[in-house]
Amino acid sequence: MNNRRRIIGVVASNKMTKTVVVEIKRVYRHPLYKKVVHQSKRVKAHDEIGCQVGDEVQIVESRPLSREKRWVVEAVVKREVRTADAGVAAIAAADVDQTTLTGADEKPTVPAESGEQA
Repeated sequence: MNNRRRIIGVVASNKMTKTVVVEIKRVYRHPLYKKVVHQSKRVKAHDEIGCQVGDEVQIVESRPLSREKRWVVEAVVKREVRTADAGVAAIAAADVDQTTLTGADEKPTVPAESGEQA
């Protein structure tokens, strides 16, 4: 084992060729105020494995590969099982018009007062 840093994070984006954006989350207690602090950092990592968004990966420090890449994906710790989003697809499949979704009915009819003629 070498002395390179190894960090576990979640893949946030894989839209680049052989590059993924990994979000590293850190939770610690503030030394003075004792409040729990949530901190996150996004780094670019070289990906030869072919990670998907949501995968939990282990990245390792490396030599600079480009202007912003200094990490390499070493292993996939946990694969993300993604299912299709049923929200938008269900609405499109139902062919429901907008007034039914919002609950707005047709224009309410206001009865004319007895003194006025329409």
